[in-house]
Amino acid sequence: MIQLRIKLFLFCSLLILVKLLAGPTLLLAQGKVLKTDKLQQHVNYFNQMEPEEVKNFVPNAQAIGWLSQNIPLFESPDSVMEATYYYRWWSFRKHLKQTPDGFIFTEFITPVGHAGKHNSISCALGHHIYEGRWLHNSEYIDQYTHFWFTGDKNQPKPRFHQFSSWVGDAVYNRYLVNQDKKFLLSLVADLDADYKIWDQEKSLGNGLYWQFDVRDGMEESMSGSRKDKNARPTINSYMYGYAQAMNRIATIAGQPEMAKAYADKAKQVKSVVLTQLWDEEDNFFKTKLEKGGLHPAREAIGYIPWYFNLPDDSPKYAKAWEQITDPEGFSSPWGLTTAERRDPTFQTRGSGHGCEWDGPIWPFASTQTLKGLANLLNNYQRHDQTKEHYFQTLRTYALSHQKNGKPYLGEYQDETTGYWLKGDNPRSSYYNHSGFCDLIINDLVGLKPREDNILEVKPLIPEGKWDWFCLDNVKYHNQIITILWDKTGKKYGKGKGFRIFANGKQIHIAKKLAPIQAKLPRQAS
Repeated sequence: MIQLRIKLFLFCSLLILVKLLAGPTLLLAQGKVLKTDKLQQHVNYFNQMEPEEVKNFVPNAQAIGWLSQNIPLFESPDSVMEATYYYRWWSFRKHLKQTPDGFIFTEFITPVGHAGKHNSISCALGHHIYEGRWLHNSEYIDQYTHFWFTGDKNQPKPRFHQFSSWVGDAVYNRYLVNQDKKFLLSLVADLDADYKIWDQEKSLGNGLYWQFDVRDGMEESMSGSRKDKNARPTINSYMYGYAQAMNRIATIAGQPEMAKAYADKAKQVKSVVLTQLWDEEDNFFKTKLEKGGLHPAREAIGYIPWYFNLPDDSPKYAKAWEQITDPEGFSSPWGLTTAERRDPTFQTRGSGHGCEWDGPIWPFASTQTLKGLANLLNNYQRHDQTKEHYFQTLRTYALSHQKNGKPYLGEYQDETTGYWLKGDNPRSSYYNHSGFCDLIINDLVGLKPREDNILEVKPLIPEGKWDWFCLDNVKYHNQIITILWDKTGKKYGKGKGFRIFANGKQIHIAKKLAPIQAKLPRQAS
């Protein structure tokens, strides 16, 4: 039934796309290989799906022009992946808001009571920066980042620490894309002070950090509490990733003492996570309760340590990933659940009436788990996971972006029916609480940002899965990158094989779709 619904949805979408007339003539930026034809088709379709109730900085009427100037173009034989890629950029654009405090990205499209100035919420900040690091115009993320260190302070009740954050890690990983050293260095003091505030607020004194699940943005979770100071894999992984990033940022800033202090901090956090949050019997990272012991349930937050490459490369830790393909674990028809399905309390906390993380699918968590799985495949050797596992999990995530046969992104979802559990609540539409485009660019196609002048690509597309694809118009180290695979050489007319271009100049060619490293051409100063 689900597959039939998916096929009908795709066929109807394609028919509508063919029939739609092109919008007003625009002067659009093109890629070196791909044109903006498909982008225009998708956006025309998205624009006419429903009335535009909320207009922020870029209304629907200007979406094609703005997107063509700002995003990488993507084409593949998988219509689901491609359509979802453009839908997510189209939705992300809806949340760009110009305020007296600069540009920000909102989480909810409509005002919500727990937001701060300009409807700002810090919960998904890390996801927003990872996604937005691929925008050509850097001002949007620059100003949004500065808002949380400056503009947020100028309200009666600052909201930056209302939710857990891995902002330091996100800022550093964005720097790897745009190489804006000046901007990075402008944040060193703010980031250092922010880390120390987290230390003061959440340290348990034994190397671990605590957090209420609602302050993780994960209320009503199986292992959570709004009263007990439980040590959760979330904040402890975030603090590890933050410390690792600060070590590298301080090194770039020429502050060796600070760099060493953060290296030591990261080492300490890693040690306590591995020794105190790992359940040897269940082979999983779990929440350590203030009342004592580890909570018995496996939850998706147990995969977050791999988001930051925290675990050692050991088969012991890698066994945790067996649960993503287990129907009694996290595998379900519509995606990865937030708790293991075998748990007797799965979805018993009133799903649909609030925001429950006791089993339903949350795109926020799906993004984190997929990033962790990509890291496992790229950076670890001793495991049994495959590119096929990643591809199918990502594709299921892409397929889940639908409601009533149309593209949709909501808060959270029933794992067996695909029903969005907030129903038609307007606040749930275009819920900007996760990522997707970065998973395509950074993980599936595999562009791995680095500090040096080497372009590294490690595709996670299984062998033989696609005969062609192209990621184009990627602004990386201030150059325009094109990554394409053409098995026969007939699709793009550039010849057979795996090819990489920088500013239209070919810098790599290979017969197979496999990891590569190529030196970027030196730019004229």
